[in-house]
Amino acid sequence: MPIAGRRFTGGGRLNALTFNLLVSKFRGYYLESSLEAPPSIASREWGFLFFDGSGMRRHKSFFSRGELIDYVRAMVPRHVYHSAAYYQRPAAPTMKEKLWQGSDLIFDLDADHLRNAPKSYKEMLEMVKKETQKLLTFLLSDFGFSESRISVAFSGGRGYHIHVRDPRVLGFGSDERREIVDYLAGRGLAMDRFIHMAPMEGDWGRDSAFRLRAPPAGAPGWGGRINRSIISFVEDLRHASEAEAIAALSKRKGIGPKRAASFYKSLQGANVLEEIGRGNLDLFRGSAAIWKLLLVEFLDSEGVKVGFNLDEERGETDEPVTADVRRLIRCPGSLHGGSGLRVTSLTLRDLEDFDPLQDAVVFGEEAVPLQILKPFKTQMRGESYNLEEGPTELPAAVAVFLMARGVAEACTKH
Repeated sequence: MPIAGRRFTGGGRLNALTFNLLVSKFRGYYLESSLEAPPSIASREWGFLFFDGSGMRRHKSFFSRGELIDYVRAMVPRHVYHSAAYYQRPAAPTMKEKLWQGSDLIFDLDADHLRNAPKSYKEMLEMVKKETQKLLTFLLSDFGFSESRISVAFSGGRGYHIHVRDPRVLGFGSDERREIVDYLAGRGLAMDRFIHMAPMEGDWGRDSAFRLRAPPAGAPGWGGRINRSIISFVEDLRHASEAEAIAALSKRKGIGPKRAASFYKSLQGANVLEEIGRGNLDLFRGSAAIWKLLLVEFLDSEGVKVGFNLDEERGETDEPVTADVRRLIRCPGSLHGGSGLRVTSLTLRDLEDFDPLQDAVVFGEEAVPLQILKPFKTQMRGESYNLEEGPTELPAAVAVFLMARGVAEACTKH
């Protein structure tokens, strides 16, 4: 059973002190906190991973939230997952016997999916939050989903999960879901729909009356999105010095210094931004070729990097998570066993100010003796930690994070 977001789990077998401390901390949390059961809990399959490394226990089902909470409090799992799918018999031992009835449309945004993601955990989380906000804009504007049908959760690791529970998409198969991901990423879009030659208004009757056009800034969907991206790009160039702008343009394949200089000068006119906003890109002779080279970059910057399992050996993306109608996803309110952070439900309005390294931290400030296994840098609750190998004492919130990540072990007090 594929599971969304398994890359941040921490590694290796735990020593006895670390095992006992993590189980104790997780048990204490679950005794005081409640999980958030998804809708139609009785139709979901559940899966659990434990601190003893015994492997996935799945094909579980619960008739009520109370029954789920009792199980988690008794068993103290390291990770708690439920299916995005609805089944007639969720506890059946094979997928065929479960009798699939539909599935939430889910999106898994993870820093592993982002090109050039920063190494700093805090900066990584900030970057993936921007991608999440971009995706929500697509879902609300381009697809017209109601806010009430969308739920968001911080994954507890390196990103966010979005669930769309709209009756219109529950029955979608993998192919339809893959098409949605392709649209979000801007894959397969016809380039000539966005930048093309079109006749000028009026009866000009000459080939020279054709001009390079793009959709206006107010156009729906990708057209308006690309125009706004072009305007932002032009504004950045206009604010740069001539030398900086020409150097930046010349780095693009197919744009040499001479063409870059002509292009930069063409952007300095008083009405350039207004003309681009109307869809007129014909700024000087030969500009069409430059705009077409840049279009791929605009598509990439505006598209959402969402829901893939990364094939690290090939440097490519594999089957999108969103297309998998039997995916397991983390349960909000549970703890992420690779970080000790809470899988945190958010409203769309909460997301803007949400700080995972403050708001998803559940453990306190009591000192915990540790053995740091390798140098490690991290941030938590506004504090930065630059840790060297060896013994130390750290607040429980940081200690649990490091032990869960596999970079520290619990030890007796020094």
